[in-house]
Amino acid sequence: MAATNFNTENRTYRQLLGNGLTYRIPRFQRDYSWGEEEWEDLWADIQSTLPADGEPAHYMGYLVLQTADNRIYEVIDGQQRLTTISLIVLAAMRLLKKLADERKNADSNRARLDQLRATYIGYLDPVTLTTRNKLSLNRNNDSYYRDYLVTLAEHLPQRGFPASTHALRKGFEWFERRLRDQVKGDADPGKALAQFVETMSDKLFFTVITVADQLNAYKVFETLNARGVRLSATDLLKNYLFSVLARGDETTHEMDELERRWEAMVGRLGSESFPDFLRMHWNSRQGFARQTELFKVMRSRIQDRAAVFSLLRDMDEDIDTYLALTQPEGSQWRPDWKQSAQELRMFSVRQPYPMLMAAKRNLPDADFGDLLRATVVIAFRYNVIGAQHTSEQERVYHAAAIQLHRQEATTLGQVLLTLRPVYPNDDAFRADFAEKVIKTTQSRNAKIVRYILCKLEKQAGGTEFDADSPSYTIEHVLPQSPEDGWDAFNDRDLETFVYRLGNMIMLESGKNKEIGNKPYADKRPVLQQSGILLTRRLAEENTEWTPERLDARQKQLAHLATSVWRIAQLA
Repeated sequence: MAATNFNTENRTYRQLLGNGLTYRIPRFQRDYSWGEEEWEDLWADIQSTLPADGEPAHYMGYLVLQTADNRIYEVIDGQQRLTTISLIVLAAMRLLKKLADERKNADSNRARLDQLRATYIGYLDPVTLTTRNKLSLNRNNDSYYRDYLVTLAEHLPQRGFPASTHALRKGFEWFERRLRDQVKGDADPGKALAQFVETMSDKLFFTVITVADQLNAYKVFETLNARGVRLSATDLLKNYLFSVLARGDETTHEMDELERRWEAMVGRLGSESFPDFLRMHWNSRQGFARQTELFKVMRSRIQDRAAVFSLLRDMDEDIDTYLALTQPEGSQWRPDWKQSAQELRMFSVRQPYPMLMAAKRNLPDADFGDLLRATVVIAFRYNVIGAQHTSEQERVYHAAAIQLHRQEATTLGQVLLTLRPVYPNDDAFRADFAEKVIKTTQSRNAKIVRYILCKLEKQAGGTEFDADSPSYTIEHVLPQSPEDGWDAFNDRDLETFVYRLGNMIMLESGKNKEIGNKPYADKRPVLQQSGILLTRRLAEENTEWTPERLDARQKQLAHLATSVWRIAQLA
């Protein structure tokens, strides 16, 4: 990002609002959503700065602004915090107004009220009594904020407003109660209220990132590691789509329809998942885009209202498939499809998702199910066992997705031919498997090892075991913490041998506790009594356990694995 397109500096709330600048929350930015939990946290943070020996300052996080003229700033990220601090100032102002109306130090309190308004809120036109606000909220919240809160209305209406407006009103009233209690019993409550606002404004500070346009704002969101970043990136795209509609003769109906459908999708996906879904969806139909490039690419392609609503329709078509892949337990998919999706998730392999979304749209169900199973096999060979780089894999999957989308590939066989470059052949897979080390101290790895051992057991003996059953556990023949009797294994290489796949078996939980870290001679009779074929076979075929015997067993398992994880059409 060029240095001329953004700058970063720390600013207090006073420096932000006390300098004659104007801040606007974009018309279609998400509504005010803070509640009592967030108000309580902010109030506690402010309280910590008030004592003379309290915190010298409190950090409020990033504030991302966009401006073309350095006078009017759009609030791209930080609107909840700015709005809430404004509510605190307004609550203090209404209490000052009440004091003045009750003739309690009236002249001083009116002067304080006018000064706070001029510094932090804006000014009231003496003729029209309309406000020129320093902060403007979005389309759903601004009219109530402007007409009732900024004017310090005695009566705040409660009927006929959206939930976010009620949240604004409740926040205003919540802080008013807290401030009333704060200055209760003070000899000069008006002075105490003004001092509270001044101290808060000097002690709360932000890291302000100012960008020149939406593209740079999006790049900021993709590089910052802060709370709310991905949600704000989602909002940024939403705002862009609304701005496309606003270029023409949009109708209120179209705006409301976009809002309804967008919020429904975000609600189903969750704000954190939305950018990921959007990229998967886009790559299943369009040219390949990385997350950091997505906003720029979409902005160049979506230029009119037809493109906006086409995007919404296409997203609606893909959302069920994405959710079924990422959250298979809650989907309506067939059990075997769910199982494949769960295995991909267990492997943490997401590269096939765009292709699978395209396949779900364009292949018959039978072919889709077979392709889903094939991606599990590829993921196991390429990612889990081969641990190969994913950049080439992602390129191949995207090519398959586009072929499916354009209906250049209409059968399972055609898709598999495209995937051949990321399907390690049997010799390569056997060689990788024969050397594989998986450290089971990580829970995800332990789950994968249980999965592997159960699949191998079914292939060897036809018996299917539940990999998640507490009745069975992973037994390391050479223990993770060996006692005497393991002299065959060099101390230097001990950890590598412990976590070789050839050293691991499934064993009944009770037997596992019985043998503990004992020498192999003591373990062997117990293993021979196991009801698990591969475990029993290890004990029967090995009178001793040495690096050579471990290596030989892992090569045997590699041959067995080649039959389990195999795509016949690519063999």
